[in-house]
Amino acid sequence: MDQANATDAFTALAHDVRLSVFRLLVKRGPEGTPAMEVGRLLDLKPSTLSGHLSVLKRAGLVTATRQHREVLYAPNFEAVNGLVTFLLEDCCGGDAAACAGIGLPLR
Repeated sequence: MDQANATDAFTALAHDVRLSVFRLLVKRGPEGTPAMEVGRLLDLKPSTLSGHLSVLKRAGLVTATRQHREVLYAPNFEAVNGLVTFLLEDCCGGDAAACAGIGLPLR
């Protein structure tokens, strides 16, 4: 991931509703969640949700797949991994031992 793509991703996530949508999609996993279900779970109007999903999709953070009459949205884990890698690629000046404590907490 380059700096321009990272900036787009952070810009997309720098909104309370979009961050909530993205976190919900991550929680629900790669199989995808229908847009109407996302709206119901987050109590969002379809028109409002559509705009937020479009921003996340343009930033490459989510994918959209049509399944019959509905659209399933899922997190693009490859893009998320690219974003995290971009942030940490020069961690501690390359001192792997100093960066050993960086990781995702398991719950």
